[in-house]
Amino acid sequence: MKKQKIVYRIFRYEGNVIRAKREVTYEFRLVSRLMLDELCFTWNKETLEAAINYSIDNGDKESFLRLSEEYRHYIWE
Repeated sequence: MKKQKIVYRIFRYEGNVIRAKREVTYEFRLVSRLMLDELCFTWNKETLEAAINYSIDNGDKESFLRLSEEYRHYIWE
């Protein structure tokens, strides 16, 4: 018995291109923005704290004063 072969041909669609678009809700966008802001804020604050501690350990007064000025933006009292 002879084997049967199947040949597929792909024809391009000649109509207009339809783009599927799904809108993200405002709440999801707001929550994701707030989470990213919080993550960046805490990472920057921890990095500055580590740099300040390093300058204190090494006794580098100039870098300590410069970093402490930057750190003031991260504390609200």
